[in-house]
This record gives sequence, structure tokens and C-alpha cells, in this order.
Amino acid sequence: MRLIISGGGTGGHIYPALAVIEDLMKQEPDSEVLYVGSERGLEGGIVKKQGIKFVPLEIQGFKRSLSLENFKTVSLFLKSVRKSKKIIKDFKPDVVIGTGGYVSGAVVYAAARMKVPTLIHEQNSVVGLTNKFLSRFVDKIGVGFEAAKSQFSAKKVEFVGNPRAQQVANMHSTFKWSDIGLADDKKTVLIFGGSQGAPKINSAVVSAITKFSQRDYQVVFVTGQKRYDGIMQQLENVQVAENVKILPYIDNMPSVLPKVDLIVGRSGATSIAEITALGIPSILIPSPYVTADHQTKNTLSLVDNKAALMIKESDLNGESLLKHIDQLMLDDDQRNQMAAQSKKMGVVDSADRVLNLARSINK
Repeated sequence: MRLIISGGGTGGHIYPALAVIEDLMKQEPDSEVLYVGSERGLEGGIVKKQGIKFVPLEIQGFKRSLSLENFKTVSLFLKSVRKSKKIIKDFKPDVVIGTGGYVSGAVVYAAARMKVPTLIHEQNSVVGLTNKFLSRFVDKIGVGFEAAKSQFSAKKVEFVGNPRAQQVANMHSTFKWSDIGLADDKKTVLIFGGSQGAPKINSAVVSAITKFSQRDYQVVFVTGQKRYDGIMQQLENVQVAENVKILPYIDNMPSVLPKVDLIVGRSGATSIAEITALGIPSILIPSPYVTADHQTKNTLSLVDNKAALMIKESDLNGESLLKHIDQLMLDDDQRNQMAAQSKKMGVVDSADRVLNLARSINK
């Protein structure tokens, strides 16, 4: 297969694209892949490290308020569509896949106008602006949440899960808690607010840390790199026991996750894909600062299936965090039941499903 794939801006758009590429190369090693991304997005560095051919476009998103910058946005979009048409003409793809982000809008739109088979993947339960726009032009749409199906044409849409889930489920982990100075025979909860850290989550952990130090289970608290020094200053005169480990970041998260008994954190689409692929019980604290409050809707998909508990950020403090973690870490039956429900929601052949959907329009 000759594949052009485009997605950018955040890891939530990039990692599903990489999972599809990885699966394609396993199935069809002779395939040729071209990744088209934004000049300013994270994808440039991430994709190039994977040895995948990468072409950048200069593009930016719309401002939600009235702004002269939006005139520039339109101009850059039209320019990117023209460049995308040339890229498509030169590469001659069998199919073009978009995984979200503004850059995929120009690439997939150009391909649809050129009558090249097109597919988009929506990771969240609430459809993003780019995919909402593209849905009118593409041949097929894959969604990561059943709740997103009703927001698209029934003739085009299919539930496929998130490709990242398959990638994580198939990883072999050799990680041990003793690698970071903890015990391998104790139950462990991971608290992680994302790569940048989440101030409200961090604050709640700091408030509860003396209580965590008295528990029989272990706590791994990941602060986010830019917040680590500040957290350590706050805890300078606090006695933190050996069962609590404070880290700025975990760069091998997929290797660590299979060893986790409970995870506490945000509810982005990629996080949920990873959690359910591995069947990890979770306490989710949706970010209230995302478009259309989609993390709350992502979270409810798990809560409604008894696969997770939710704490609203407005209700989050040291006391509520400790109460919810104790509820699960001190009750093996409830935690195991939640793990089973989480596992049921995982789609561990999701990358396969995306590729099969792509092949169905390339006949």
C-alpha cells in the first residue's frame, strides 16, 4: 500500500497515526508511507525519530474569537491545500488517512477533491472541528468511541477503537518497580497529570502525601517536568516515606503501565485507549479546559460501564483524592471487577480495523 497519513498538534493525533503505520509495515513490509504534518507541531520531531518520511506544511488553527489572525489562517489553509495536491500528485497514494489536527484538514480535503480514497479517524467522544469539516468530503470515518458515531453520517462511520490501544497491548514489558527503588510485590497506584503536569492534581497529591506515606500500597507521583522543582520545594520539610516515589516524568510509560494496579489522571483519548487495552482500573479527573468538555464525556463512557471512577476537578482536593484511591486500593474485589470491565472496553485490534476500513475504499 502507498499511504499518506496526516495528524498533528498533539500526541492524541500523532500516536494513533504512528500505530497505524507500524501495523501496516508489519502486514505489508513493502508499503511506502509519507507523513504530512505541521511545521510547528510535535509531529516533526516524533515522526522523524521513527525513520518515517515527513513533509511539513505551514498551517495554523482558527481563533475562536474575532481576530485578524483568522485571515492569515484561511490564507495558510488554501496555500497548504495547493501544496498538498502537489504532494499527492507526486506520491500517488492508494489512500489518505487523517487522524486530526489542523494540518490533516488541508491534506485530506485536497485528497478528497482529487478523488483519492480518504479516511479520517476521530479519537474523542466529541468530534473536533477539523474532522467535522472533513466528514462531508471523505469516504469513510473511524471513531474511537461509540458515542461519536451519532455525530457523523451513518453510511460513512464505523467504530474501530483507537489504534494506540493495539500498539500498547502488543508491547512486551520488562519493567520492574525495583528499577525505580520500589517493591515489586506491593500494589502500586500511578498518579499522572500528563507530560506538562496538572496543577490541581499535583496540589491534591501534595496535600495527601503524608497520608499516602502511611499506606501499605505504593504511590508513584509524576509531577510533569516543568513542575517537579516546585513540588519538591513544597515538600522540602515533609517526611515522605519509601512507599512514595516522586518523578518529573516517565519516558517509557507503555512499559510501566502493565505493572500498575490503579491509575489516576486525565482522560484524553490516548490515555483511555491505553488504559482499556491493558484493563487498568482508573480514577479519571477530566480537564475542564478542553474543547466541548470532551474529556468529561470520554470519562463517562468508562464510568457508565463501571470501568472507572470520576472526580470532577472542582471537587478535587487531598481528601477526595485519598478517599477514592483508598476505596479501590484497599478493596481487591472492586478493583478487579473494574479491571475486568476496563478490559472489556479495550479494542486491541483497532489499528487492524483502521487499515481494513482503508482497504475497503481502495478497491
